[in-house]
Amino acid sequence: MLHHAISALTNILRPDLDLSKSRLETLCMIVIGMVSARSVNLGHLACERPGSALTSSTYRRLQRFFQHVHLDEDWSLPLLVRLLGLNKSWLLALDRTNWQIGKTEVNFLVLAVVTRRFRVPLVWSLIEGRGCSDTDMRIALMERYLANFPATTIRLLLADREFVGAGWMEFLSKNNIPFAIRVRGNLRITTEDGHDLTLRARLRLARRGRAFRARLGTREDAAASNTPLLNVAAKPLKGEWLIVVTNVAPRTALETYRKRWAIECLFGDAKTRGLNLEDTRLTDPRKLALLMSLVALALAWAGRAAADLLGKRAPPRKSHGHYARSWFRTGFDHIRSRLRADPLDAIASWQRINPEARKPCGVV
Repeated sequence: MLHHAISALTNILRPDLDLSKSRLETLCMIVIGMVSARSVNLGHLACERPGSALTSSTYRRLQRFFQHVHLDEDWSLPLLVRLLGLNKSWLLALDRTNWQIGKTEVNFLVLAVVTRRFRVPLVWSLIEGRGCSDTDMRIALMERYLANFPATTIRLLLADREFVGAGWMEFLSKNNIPFAIRVRGNLRITTEDGHDLTLRARLRLARRGRAFRARLGTREDAAASNTPLLNVAAKPLKGEWLIVVTNVAPRTALETYRKRWAIECLFGDAKTRGLNLEDTRLTDPRKLALLMSLVALALAWAGRAAADLLGKRAPPRKSHGHYARSWFRTGFDHIRSRLRADPLDAIASWQRINPEARKPCGVV
């Protein structure tokens, strides 16, 4: 029965993707198959193909898709936005996820949208090796986002302690991007009145408050560069401080920063709790980027299905207050069930896409 869903989804996406009929059907087969099989592994996806075709033939067809299909870098972004129904402004979260395939390191830098219902990657890039991203890579990622959306769409950019640096924050400030980035207590700062000390030492002066303004770096660094004067806000946790550097109101930054955890949940959705992204055997950067685009579409599909299913309601909660099933898992399980009972109903959420208003965004 899955062939009905593949055919219907192919018709929905045809005006948006400049692919041949066979390639587009394969793309839809992969998106539907990875949800049905709970895996991105091509061997598992080949077993999900309906019809009498040999599994080995389908496997080779999937291999050829990743070998020969070349789409624009951000080809999936318009589809994601329309499927999620994003408008006005939203939170963004920046983080990395990495794993090994044999001796090869797969290391993604991901910029994701975070709302009450959705946590979905929007743009990403691959980092060579297992190290952290540098300032140039983060700026390049944000510039790709800004090429598609104005800065006014960013309610707040959230990032963990890995994503610090005076040059990076100067770029964000110059481009009017509001942010709240956690920093370590041993980071040296120069306060507004010229004192050069670590954040931890500054916070020991409790009588002077836990919200203040400072520049990142030593007094010499601050004098030699155009480092912006930023707000610093902190609150004590068990055995440590939560310290956030921001260019918005300190209280707003602290209250909103806790939503950064959604991107960690997103990685769980893409991996063991959902699509098992680490099952892939692909190692070529171009093929991995294409795979991530398809994973993003599947994650957005699950989120939209949950929103359509629940309407204005929220998933039921357990006695401890947490959801019995997340928005993602609610939609994910609903899609998998409907794919077996009523495949056309399973892809009903894709009808939100308006094909007449879009131009093709990729080539073979």
